[in-house]
Amino acid sequence: MRFPSVFVSHGAPTLAVEDNPASRFLRAFGAELGRPRAILVVSAHWDTVVPTVSTAPRLETIHDFGGFDPALYAIRYEPPGAVETATRAQSLLQEAGFAVRADPVRGIDHGGWVPLSLMYPAADIPVLQLSVQSRLAAGHHFRLGQALRPLRDAGVLILASGSLTHNLREAFRAIPGAPTPTWVTEFGEWVARTLAEQRIDDVLDYERLGPHARQNHPTVEHFVPLLVALGAGTPDALPRRVHASTTLGVLAMDAYAFD
Repeated sequence: MRFPSVFVSHGAPTLAVEDNPASRFLRAFGAELGRPRAILVVSAHWDTVVPTVSTAPRLETIHDFGGFDPALYAIRYEPPGAVETATRAQSLLQEAGFAVRADPVRGIDHGGWVPLSLMYPAADIPVLQLSVQSRLAAGHHFRLGQALRPLRDAGVLILASGSLTHNLREAFRAIPGAPTPTWVTEFGEWVARTLAEQRIDDVLDYERLGPHARQNHPTVEHFVPLLVALGAGTPDALPRRVHASTTLGVLAMDAYAFD
C-alpha cells in the first residue's frame, strides 16, 4: 500500500491531552490513512548539522519541554524502532549526495509522539526519526523529501511534523478568544494557494514571498518539515489541505497530504 507524504502541525505539547479541532482531526486522520509498515517522522524538534536518522531498536519518550501540566510528563509513547527502514533511508539519502549520520540511542521527541499518540495510540508501528537542518536553505529540505520518496512504495508513511505558523512569543501573549490576526491568516492562505497552484519555487522562497513570513516563523525549523513532505510527494499531484484550525491564538494547525 502506498501512503501519501504528510505534514501536520503539532502545536503545543498539550495537544496530546486536549480536545480541540486539531486533536480530533489527528485521531480521525490515522484511521483514514490506515496502518503503514513503518513511520518516518521528520520533526522540527530534532535539529542537527547533517541529516541524522534514528536507529534505536525502541524509541524512548523524550519530554523536551518545561512548565506544563505533570500529566504530560507521565505520557509514554515508545514504539519499536524501524531499523530496517532506517538503513534504507540512509542509503537513499547517501545515493542522493547527502552526508548522513545514524543515532542509535535517540528516542522520540514531542514533535513525533504528540501527533502519533493521537493518530496511532497503540504505539505498535515501527518508527524512525529524521532531523532537520535549520542552518540550511529551504531547497535542501525539499531535496531530502525527494530522496526519501521511494520509501512510500514500501508502505512507509512519511510524517513531517512542524507548525504552519510558529511564533511562540506572540502565542504566549495572545488574548484567549480573540480573532486570529490577519498576519497569521494571510500567511496560511498564501501557503494553501501557492501549493494548490503548484508554485513550488515560490513555496521554497517563502521567507521572501510569503506575507508576514518572518513574523510567523522567527526561526525556520517548524516550517521546513512541510518542505520535506512536499518533496516526498508525487510529482505534479495536487496537494490536499486536509485540516485548518488555530490554537493559542496564532498557531495555525494546518495539515497537508501530498499524494
